[in-house]
Amino acid sequence: MLPFRSEIRNSPSRQTIKVFLADSSLDSKIKAHLEHFDDIDFIEIRESVGQNREGENITVFLKEGIDINTMKTSIDSSLWWYFERDMVDE
Repeated sequence: MLPFRSEIRNSPSRQTIKVFLADSSLDSKIKAHLEHFDDIDFIEIRESVGQNREGENITVFLKEGIDINTMKTSIDSSLWWYFERDMVDE
């Protein structure tokens, strides 16, 4: 199983990026890791609703005018780096 997956979501007010972690105990650590991005407005840990979903997700709200596809790629790259580094440290 992959350590995470991310999805772009559309909502009536703004697009978001949702990050679903295989290990929800890491939610707070990953939230703190993502807070270093200047293009992120704010981040919330939310309860997930729906079938076949993890119990929680990290919802990333971007600042206005930021390209969501570029930001998703940046977040994914950063998370892969985070998890690869974590595996090497074990």
